[in-house]
Amino acid sequence: MLQNNPELKGKIDQLWQKFWAGGISNPLTAIEQITYLLFMKRLDELDLKRQAEARFTGEKYTSKFEGTWLPPEQRARIPESATPLERLQLEHEAMRLYGVDKRTLRWSEFKRMQAEEMLQHVQGKVFPFLKDLNGAESNFTHHMRNAVFIIPKPALLVEAVKAIDEIFEVMEKDSREKGQAFQDIQGDVYEMLLSEIATAGKNGQFRTPRHVIKLMADLVQPQLGHSIADPACGSGGFLLGAYQYIVTQLAIRAGATNLKPDEDGFVRTSVAAALTQDAKDVLEQTLWGYDIDQTMVRLGLMNLMMHGIDEPHIDYKDTLSKSYTEESQYKIVMANPPFTGSIDKGDINENLTLGTTKTELLFVENIYRLLEKGGTACVVVPQGVLTNTGSAFKKLRQLLVDSCELKAVIAMPSGVFKPYAGVATAILLFTKVWGSKEKVIKPATDHVWFYDMRTDGYSPDDKRTKLEGYGDLQDIVARYHARNAETDSDRRAQCFMVPRAEIVNEQNGYDLSLSRYRENVFKQVTYDKPSDILDRLIQAEVGAVDEADLIKVQSGIVRELLELKGMVR
Repeated sequence: MLQNNPELKGKIDQLWQKFWAGGISNPLTAIEQITYLLFMKRLDELDLKRQAEARFTGEKYTSKFEGTWLPPEQRARIPESATPLERLQLEHEAMRLYGVDKRTLRWSEFKRMQAEEMLQHVQGKVFPFLKDLNGAESNFTHHMRNAVFIIPKPALLVEAVKAIDEIFEVMEKDSREKGQAFQDIQGDVYEMLLSEIATAGKNGQFRTPRHVIKLMADLVQPQLGHSIADPACGSGGFLLGAYQYIVTQLAIRAGATNLKPDEDGFVRTSVAAALTQDAKDVLEQTLWGYDIDQTMVRLGLMNLMMHGIDEPHIDYKDTLSKSYTEESQYKIVMANPPFTGSIDKGDINENLTLGTTKTELLFVENIYRLLEKGGTACVVVPQGVLTNTGSAFKKLRQLLVDSCELKAVIAMPSGVFKPYAGVATAILLFTKVWGSKEKVIKPATDHVWFYDMRTDGYSPDDKRTKLEGYGDLQDIVARYHARNAETDSDRRAQCFMVPRAEIVNEQNGYDLSLSRYRENVFKQVTYDKPSDILDRLIQAEVGAVDEADLIKVQSGIVRELLELKGMVR
């Protein structure tokens, strides 16, 4: 997290201030423009790295910056009615007249240009090249079609390029010294920019903390070949978290022995380690994300591409609407859907049956629908979902307990999502057993494992300073995978099991709050009599006063205590 590296935090803060002073004050616009620059920088670095690896291993790799690029508007001038030979001749002539040497589109090349030349080059050639990067038919090109590079001043571009180079240097240094994989750069920038503005939370644009994503990945343990989705993916943090977990497991199975835990105790490695082309192809076909904000879709696409996923599957879709018809498609769903808000009742998918417009409920029901039978979800929800007595809330909890195997409820402290929000949240972990159109013959849940997360390893204030140790994160992972209905029976402990019969009885009514089932222990404290306490105070005071002076005392604490002592008696 940025809070743990003041130098990096300061660099990003300075970058934000440059954009603000340069006339780009809308936070999401600034984030998007900064992300384009980060993407240009990262694309160049990844390409150079892959070229070096290919030379070392002997594998074939074609650089993205090799050859000549013909802008789309020039390709569009070639008539569709042209014969193959005519098309070839026209393309050759267009390349001669309008073709751009791809080497000049590298970050490491254009950053050396003069200010005016750089701005014209980036606006007119580099950015259009990025938009066209994966070809006219790609999902990335489709969503980048309406993207606009709007940095207006040459001086601002020069300063931004210099600042991003400095940010990368700091992050590379941090990565080397701490033995961690290269950090989620865009996510850090996004998190920092949101925390800088007072209105950050009004549109629900909250980035899930990286350590929470890693925790959830360790709980569900996604595997290569699992279809994985996030129906409200934002900048793609959960998809990236699943990807990095899988890559790390592949590296461990391949014999990697030099992997060290990060600052939160999780073991993660870089994209390149033990990732064969076949495995990479499988991963790219099994990660799916959706969001209703076009800007977030673009950010998510670039985020995954910066981490080595060449053609991410992130799309612009409202997964709660009637137009989204997918069902029983995914083995794993990881999500932190919008906590509050309502949607138009007339546009709610007819397969959602809770009879509510509250998004925090609809998303959980929809996640249940998206899971294939035997699929598992790990979802962040506000505490109200666990306790609210409204009919829709209770109906959802009944669905989770009866149609699913509700494996765990992990109560998180209210500071986890600061500085964006202070609401108390919980992680729900459940596996789909009965389909939405099937009759529940036997309720799927036998016991539910509850855990009281008291600290996530960071201070609970807005600064979210890293504390010593891992908090409860690693304890949660270890205890969850070792949970047992017989041994986890002590309701006074930090974690315990509760049988389904107790949860569904009339008194509890499917309440899933940890406090409902915890057995509180009150330690009895015995106090001395007031007269005995006063005796000790008087003796202590008298012992500190000279005997001659004691005779002269007409008032003060000794006399007051003596009088008070007499009154008490």
